[in-house]
Amino acid sequence: MWFALGRVICDIFSLICFHLLVAFHSLPTSDSLFLAGTHVTVEVHPRNTTPQLFKKFSLGKVTKLLLPGVIVPCLFPAYPWDKSSLKSMTLDLQQFEKLDAYASKVSVKNSIEELVKALLREARNDLEKVRAIWMWICHHIEYDVAGFHNKGQRSCEPKDVLHTGKSVCAGYTGLFQQMCSVAGVQCMKLSGYSKGYGYRRGQSFTGDSDHAWNAVYLDGRWHLLDSTWGSGSVNDSCSKFTFQYQEFYFLTHPALFINNHFPDNSNWQLLKPALTLKEFESNMLYNSQFYNLGMLAAHPETPIIQTVNGKATISIESRAPLLFMFKLQGNEEHGLMTLKKNGMKLEIYPQKTGNHKLQVFAKPSKGSEDSYNEVLEYTIECSSVDKNMCFPKDLRQPVGPSWFTERKGFLRPSHSDPIIHTNDGRCSITFTLGKDISILPSLHSDNTSLTEDMRRRHIMEIHRGNQIEFKIHLPHAGKFVLRLFAKKKSDPGNYNYIFNYLISCPNTEVKWPVFPENYRNWAKSYELLEPLAGLLPANRNIQFKLKLHSIAKAFVKGKDTSPLTLTKDGYWEGTCNTSGCTEVCVMVQENANLKFSYILKYEVETQ
Repeated sequence: MWFALGRVICDIFSLICFHLLVAFHSLPTSDSLFLAGTHVTVEVHPRNTTPQLFKKFSLGKVTKLLLPGVIVPCLFPAYPWDKSSLKSMTLDLQQFEKLDAYASKVSVKNSIEELVKALLREARNDLEKVRAIWMWICHHIEYDVAGFHNKGQRSCEPKDVLHTGKSVCAGYTGLFQQMCSVAGVQCMKLSGYSKGYGYRRGQSFTGDSDHAWNAVYLDGRWHLLDSTWGSGSVNDSCSKFTFQYQEFYFLTHPALFINNHFPDNSNWQLLKPALTLKEFESNMLYNSQFYNLGMLAAHPETPIIQTVNGKATISIESRAPLLFMFKLQGNEEHGLMTLKKNGMKLEIYPQKTGNHKLQVFAKPSKGSEDSYNEVLEYTIECSSVDKNMCFPKDLRQPVGPSWFTERKGFLRPSHSDPIIHTNDGRCSITFTLGKDISILPSLHSDNTSLTEDMRRRHIMEIHRGNQIEFKIHLPHAGKFVLRLFAKKKSDPGNYNYIFNYLISCPNTEVKWPVFPENYRNWAKSYELLEPLAGLLPANRNIQFKLKLHSIAKAFVKGKDTSPLTLTKDGYWEGTCNTSGCTEVCVMVQENANLKFSYILKYEVETQ
């Protein structure tokens, strides 16, 4: 009989629960729940929080219950991220400047009630209450590194945290919740897994939770924050804490918060659909600097990358131009990085098989004095090596033209790619120059014994108005770096490095001589068409053709002096015999009253 009675009671209870759930699910998805005609009090026991009674607000016969979706998941609003803000609600941080300055300096520590009372003097609404509490905790509670290593030395009770001024994450969240309760703001303590201190890329999470944070209810929605991480950071051994305020963790958008916070109860992700633990473990870790600097996404989105034919490719998307650098196994090598207007692309070619640590750093495009911040870390698993992609040691990153080079006055480049391929060892590169820009090119290679002066003589500059052309003749096959330096013409100082190209020539038969040596009187408006080789054959008649502006006369001087004639096309042309001389020079006379000036010198092969 008792068994039958118990069965009846269970059936009745199940029926009641069924109708309640039907009623819940029949309501539209929203941030709060209204039940007409009945006053209901619901005690919620989330897995990751202590049981607590949620507030009940009665309006006549209508009761509004703030249910965080633990019972009915559809009550959790999904937060789609449109990439326009890092926050889960619209905020103007400038409106907090006065409140932030006030709250961070409040020194009351007699009791939590007295502290909250002092903080709320400048707070006009729930958002400002939460902000004041957040700022005070982030600037007054330090992480208890000793307590982290020894549980017996720490206390997470709110009153103890207030008194000692330090705690671990559970103490931060407990104090935050208690202060919000005094302020009349609904707040939850959440726990789960985190990718914080001690995290290793690709690790699995098992066992008890390792971190705690809070959720607050504002403007009809739940919002996430982490005052522990907002206050600062610890060193690699967790032996020292440094106050370093992190705005990122205040009301962080759930789509970003999930990157390194995985709650025990998936409803508290505030996402739809929610991530699985396996997805959380395998997803890329983006730290706060990644988003603070305006980056939006990185590809691939997994922390471990396997090379394909010896190559791994990484790209970053950002809101605005940024400067980047990288390190592979601690060195900036074996990579080819190009800047984009909204991000960058990086190709990695490890020269050894095995696992390689890749770090990516970034900083704002304005303010070169700013230091680079690490924003990403990958593990590159290399199964094969592409020896053809071994780069010269003089190659600097980034490679090729970009928004940065445009800003420096190099406009409309003829070659937008970072690598220039040539089979005959010759190439030509053109730019339109900004005003008052002077350029100095230089050619570099690991496999050449040429002096710096001779390396520069493998490059010829041709100026046509505001356009400049570089003709390049390589001394041999291989990979070369073309470095470009610039300064203002009016600046008497040194040239500054701007960027470089990588030039690749596989043809082992290539062996171009240097261009002729030009003297100081060689004007930038002059142009040499032939001969381009700086070394002339002996005992030959050599044809000369140049474009020279504002010149009265021009000559070529070997053993004898031969005049050049101005043609209808505007070129100075003529021949010179190289017999009986070791060098040939080109001379000009600007007008009949001036002496001749040397502008070019050629060497003649020995007989």
